[in-house]
Amino acid sequence: PCGVYDIALNEAGVSIGISHDTAEFAVAAIQRWWTKMGKKRYPGAKRRLITADCGGSNSPRTRLWRWELQKFSNKTGLKIELCHYPPGTSKWNKIEHRLFCHITRNWQGIPLESHEVVVNLIGSTKTKQGLEVHAWLDQSIYEKAKKISDDLLAEIKIKRNTFHGECNYKISPLN
Repeated sequence: PCGVYDIALNEAGVSIGISHDTAEFAVAAIQRWWTKMGKKRYPGAKRRLITADCGGSNSPRTRLWRWELQKFSNKTGLKIELCHYPPGTSKWNKIEHRLFCHITRNWQGIPLESHEVVVNLIGSTKTKQGLEVHAWLDQSIYEKAKKISDDLLAEIKIKRNTFHGECNYKISPLN
């Protein structure tokens, strides 16, 4: 699963993949949340702030992550602001404590025998504090080790922050 947690609304959208955890899958999950929930909740939005771990599929060092975010920015017209948690601090990310711990508790002791069971269990996660989770099955096949050329990388409209620009940056639409 790959999720987007909206801190302001205490609401989440989680995509459940069937192939590989890649940067393309991670950005597809963000785009799915934006299409199904985000743009309705924030119709006048000009930018989105994303906090993410510093490793794995959404690492700031991953060319595919930045390229897919550029495509998302181009498609939506949104400026995408990224703040990556420093290495070793991913547990500080609110998505861990406010979303995934409840999902894990919700499916505790239940055999995850099919995609339908997983989607239904994640999508039925709610808390007394008002957390509501929506879940979708992503049936796309994501290729592992997909390469982004230097030419494509140079097209990314990225502006690095003065404070730890390797982890804090903005990607703006090309159009």
